[in-house]
Amino acid sequence: MHTKRIIPCLDIKEGRTVKGINFVGLRDAGDPVDLADFYTKNNADELVFLDISATEEKRKTLVKLVEKIAERINIPFTVGGGISHVEDVEILLNAGADKVSINSSAVKNPQLITQLSKRFGNQCVVVAIDAKKIGSEWKVHLVGGKVPTDIDLFDWAKQVEELGAGEILFTSMNNDGTKAGFANEALARLSELVNIPIIASGGAGEMLHFEEAFTKGKADAALAASVFHFKEIEISLLKKYLSKKGIEVRI
Repeated sequence: MHTKRIIPCLDIKEGRTVKGINFVGLRDAGDPVDLADFYTKNNADELVFLDISATEEKRKTLVKLVEKIAERINIPFTVGGGISHVEDVEILLNAGADKVSINSSAVKNPQLITQLSKRFGNQCVVVAIDAKKIGSEWKVHLVGGKVPTDIDLFDWAKQVEELGAGEILFTSMNNDGTKAGFANEALARLSELVNIPIIASGGAGEMLHFEEAFTKGKADAALAASVFHFKEIEISLLKKYLSKKGIEVRI
C-alpha cells in the first residue's frame, strides 16, 4: 500500500499567497517563501505552487519566487501557472521545481503533455483539472475556473493519462474553499478510471475530510490551502489522526 500524501497549496497572486471560496473572493494568506519554509518544517510531503493569474494575465510563472522557495525547502515541489511551452518547464526545473502542473495549456494543446513527458519523464508532469458539477455532469473549466468548456472530466482524465501525464490534480470547483469536504464520489470514479495517482483538491475543512478523501475517494494525495495557511489544521497532528485511522502516512 502506497503512503498517502498531504500537500499544502500556495496560490500566488502578485507575489502573495491568497485563498478564496469557489475560486473567487481572494484574501491574503501570507508570504509564500515563509509559508513554504513553515510547511517543510511541519511534515508536509510535497508543496504545490500555483501562480493563479499567470494564464489570465498571459504571462510566465514567477521564476524568481520559485528560486527563493526552492532554496528554503527539501520536499518535492510542483509549480504551475502560465506554462505553455517545453522551454517554460526547462526554466522552472532549473529554478528548483521538481514537477510542473499544466491545466489550460494542456486542454488547448494536448500534445504538450506528451512532449513534456518524453522530454522530462512522466513523473514530472502533473495535469491539473478544475471541474464543476453542472446537473449530473462534471465539466472542465479553464483559466482559473473562469472559462467553462463542454469537456467531460472523466473523458479528459483518461485522455491525459494516455497522453503521458504522471499525476492528476483534480479540483472540484463546487467544493473549493467551502470546507464541507472533498468531492469523494468524483474522486472514487477517477481513481477507478485511471492508473496514475490522483491528488484531491477543494473542500478540506477538518481532519475527517482528509480521511474520507483517502477511504471514500480513494485519492493518493490530498491538497489543501486555507486550513493549513490559517493554522486551522496542523499537518503533524493530521498525520497522527490519519495513522490512528489505519491510513498509511509518512510521520
